[in-house]
Amino acid sequence: MTEETRPDVELQPGEMDLQDRSSLRRVAGLSTELEDITEVEYRQLRLERVVLVGVWTEGSVEDAENSLTELKALAETAGSDVLDALIQRRQKPDPATFIGRGKVDELRDAVQATGADTVICDGELAPSQLRNLEDRVKVKVVDRVALILDIFAQHAKSAEGKAQVELAQLQYQTQRLRGWGGNLSRQAGGRAAGGEGIGGRGPGETKLETDRRRIQAKMAKLRRELKELRGTRETKKAERRRNKIPSVAIAGYTNAGKSSLLNRLTGAGVLVEDALFATLDPTTRRAETSDGRVYTLSDTVGFVRHLPHQLVEAFRSTLEEVADADLVLHVVDGSHPDPESQIAAVREVFAQIEAFKVPEIIVINKADQADPLVLKALLAREPHAVVVSARTGEGIDELLSAIEADLPVPEVLVDAVVPYSRGDLVNQLHLHAEIETLEHVAEGTHVVARVHPELANDLAPFAQQP
Repeated sequence: MTEETRPDVELQPGEMDLQDRSSLRRVAGLSTELEDITEVEYRQLRLERVVLVGVWTEGSVEDAENSLTELKALAETAGSDVLDALIQRRQKPDPATFIGRGKVDELRDAVQATGADTVICDGELAPSQLRNLEDRVKVKVVDRVALILDIFAQHAKSAEGKAQVELAQLQYQTQRLRGWGGNLSRQAGGRAAGGEGIGGRGPGETKLETDRRRIQAKMAKLRRELKELRGTRETKKAERRRNKIPSVAIAGYTNAGKSSLLNRLTGAGVLVEDALFATLDPTTRRAETSDGRVYTLSDTVGFVRHLPHQLVEAFRSTLEEVADADLVLHVVDGSHPDPESQIAAVREVFAQIEAFKVPEIIVINKADQADPLVLKALLAREPHAVVVSARTGEGIDELLSAIEADLPVPEVLVDAVVPYSRGDLVNQLHLHAEIETLEHVAEGTHVVARVHPELANDLAPFAQQP
């Protein structure tokens, strides 16, 4: 009996989440394959067999291959079986078919040879490009944005996370509604409008317009729900601000090890999985510096190259955890072939949410798997960086010291003798002040410390006269 199945072993919440997610996975090859199946219900049970296709417009061939490798990881995270991959070298994507007429024929041949049922394009496709590709290739075509949205939909757990993902999906679908043949372009008027007769005749609405109007109404409802849910988080943040508790946000590229780092620093027990966007919902935990100051550590949603604009907008309230933080731990996967491009992609999102002014510590994770030459190059490029391994614990003490040094220092210096009857003030000093000296005298506790203005006002009656 393994440790996971023993009834006397208490599992962490993240371990239970991982068990639930793994229990839904399908074992390849243990299913009855039926070829002539058109029912949607059955198709949803099959592992999609996909062919990847990308357009290489700039950079080196390594950059193009890295981007396609990331697309493969995204496809596998979504639950697909990747069969083949094609790259087309072009100055810019073809406006009609994304990859060009000749490459479409090659793509169709690859789809027929492998038996794939889906094509995933490494880019955001216009509705006309999607339609033209599907008409030519004769299988479903999905772009990078739809793929990422699908992963988010699978992994969202909280009410806010699900609402954010649904809003992003509806924003994406609004411009891509279309029907087969002319069924969505027919106008419902006169007897076609339910046989209403007098008063119901006229041009009416097309089915497409009706669907678009329903989507707009649903999006408005989701925005109202998110506004209410955002109020709950704002209340918690206001309480921390009132108590002057500094906040540290853990941000970075997806699968860089943010959740593992939070678990290592605080024992949070959140889900850890070697998959892209494994955790979406932010987790906040309490931590302390070596001198007793309290601060919070918040895990945030991961970023990726070309993060869909719809997701940035829908998750703006969650991403504001980074913009409102006093310090950002920017986690980088040191074992990745191109970590510098990951840093650039994350900082691009920082700029979108106006978080580029927040102090930043680069945390180069997975030091136990990284190439020492890559680590050396990163440290030369990013001087304010710490090399750690969340798995082995290497460099964690150095990281904690860096966090302690970069946390905001209370600005008011006080010298006071606090009576022993005011132990509550001494407790506040331990929690929220930077204490320089503390000693017990006959009149009370003599303390010299840097504090916030509100606490300085509470200590004013006990201040020592110069």
